[in-house]
Amino acid sequence: MTEPTTFSALNYTILAIYLLAMIAIGWRFAGNQKTTEDFFLAGRKMPWLAVAMSMYASLTSAITFIAIPATAYEENIAFLVVSLMSPLVTPVLIFLFYPFYLRLRVTTSYEYINQRFGRPARLTVSVLFILARLGWLGTVIYAPALALSVVSGIPLWVSILSIGFFATIYTTLGGMAAVIWTDVVQFVIMIGGAIWLAITLGANVPNGVEGIMRLAADSGRLHVLDWKLSLYAMSGPIVGITYFFQLMQDYGTDQTTVQRLLAVPTMRGVGKALIFNAAVDFFIIGLLLFIGLGLFAFHQTLPNQLPDGLGRDQVLPFYIIHALPNGVSGLLITALFAAAMSSMDSGINCISTVIIHDLLKPLRKTPHEDARDVKLARTLTFVIGTAATGVAFYVSGFGHLLKAYSGIISLFNAPILALFLLGMLSTRVRFAPWLLASILAVGANLWVQHQTAVHWIYYFPLSLGISLFGGYLFSALTPGPRAERDLTVWRRTQL
Repeated sequence: MTEPTTFSALNYTILAIYLLAMIAIGWRFAGNQKTTEDFFLAGRKMPWLAVAMSMYASLTSAITFIAIPATAYEENIAFLVVSLMSPLVTPVLIFLFYPFYLRLRVTTSYEYINQRFGRPARLTVSVLFILARLGWLGTVIYAPALALSVVSGIPLWVSILSIGFFATIYTTLGGMAAVIWTDVVQFVIMIGGAIWLAITLGANVPNGVEGIMRLAADSGRLHVLDWKLSLYAMSGPIVGITYFFQLMQDYGTDQTTVQRLLAVPTMRGVGKALIFNAAVDFFIIGLLLFIGLGLFAFHQTLPNQLPDGLGRDQVLPFYIIHALPNGVSGLLITALFAAAMSSMDSGINCISTVIIHDLLKPLRKTPHEDARDVKLARTLTFVIGTAATGVAFYVSGFGHLLKAYSGIISLFNAPILALFLLGMLSTRVRFAPWLLASILAVGANLWVQHQTAVHWIYYFPLSLGISLFGGYLFSALTPGPRAERDLTVWRRTQL
């Protein structure tokens, strides 16, 4: 069992059929985009259910698919609290963030920042977003590709190029429409794969679900609401606090998600998509944690099946390849590819959107024709996809996927969320004080990440807290004009 197995011809065939199907969807929508609104927002005519599936597939990367079970396998199921945070943050998204975006009819969320704080603020958050997403893309591609390579025998370069090349091609061809409809297929594959995994673990572990839960309880892995807070361990309350705000950032300000929801024509549809996403999140996080507990029980009761010393993020791919029948393992490895590609297509599409709408257009002295910008958008999408694939070959040292992901978003995305909250909730806050606070937040976060043993679950709230409270305090202590009430929640009408 400890020897790597060769990915079979049947499994390669299943994977190849999936990859070719994604290209076919991109080809189907190629040439339909006459304007940038068509390319980036699918003409704002997408059905809310398809957008909801795409949104979930985009944020549920292969990192999530592999790392959440790995966390339950090695630590506990404190991440179950995250599933409770999704329903709690949904009303904030519906009543705070999206009324602004739909009323202002923006293409990117950072256009709101432009109206509230000015062009320098828009350029700053756009650059922060691009840096965060490029780092995230390299991790999204590299980490699952490495795990699959180690346990399945698929060459690392094959995994990286397959994810990068095919996602880049269909996104370049079909724009947002292709991204959303390929994500729908990938959503079905991911959800089906997770359910299948849970069923097989229940069947393969002695005494089934009862045996899995008994071992989990005996090993302390069911201590969800352990209120003993420690800077060096993960507990339920701090997971809840961290992910309440992280989900707010993911769904309320991050262009990856905002761009999808702006493709829905009505606020009612946006609300339905967010509620659907919260319900799926509640179900899937619990399911992935159960898979992690099942892998732990499988290892404990059948110790020869999973070797000691296997990396925590390699446990799930190893189980898929070595414990499941030929063909079935191919379908589930395809689910991991789907998780990675659904995140990559979204990333490269929204980065090209931000470059054109938030960096290039504000700097132009004369507007360009839409057809010219569509061509530029395709070129940028291809270049960014190629660059992200190249970055994946150089990303290394990520022994812990969630820690790597948290480290990246805490540096870039947490300050962005702080600026949105300060802009929407206060007329007092200005850009320069926020920028000063954010520089302090990034410095403090880098020190904590590299000079201390503080658990990674604290990275995001640390950066958010310094940016948020520092930005408000510095604004209050220095004189300056107040913002228009129309761009804050203090405008009581038509929101």
